[in-house]
Amino acid sequence: MELHELLDQVKDSKAFLNFARALAADKSTANGWENTTIEAFLDGAISWAESSDFGLNQRLLPSNPWQQFAVFLYCGKIYE
Repeated sequence: MELHELLDQVKDSKAFLNFARALAADKSTANGWENTTIEAFLDGAISWAESSDFGLNQRLLPSNPWQQFAVFLYCGKIYE
């Protein structure tokens, strides 16, 4: 299953950990990672959170903090 598909399924802690494991496995292949150091990863995630109001501007639901944090991690991979 693709990362974005797992991301859509994050609704609770179990699904979040499933996504986090898949993200870690994805990193080991360097599959489309824009930010390859921990500093760049966190900078990308933080930049996304600040520019999107932690996803609220992208219609993420504040009632699902598991998915908000999963998207935060995902954006660490892709956001510049």
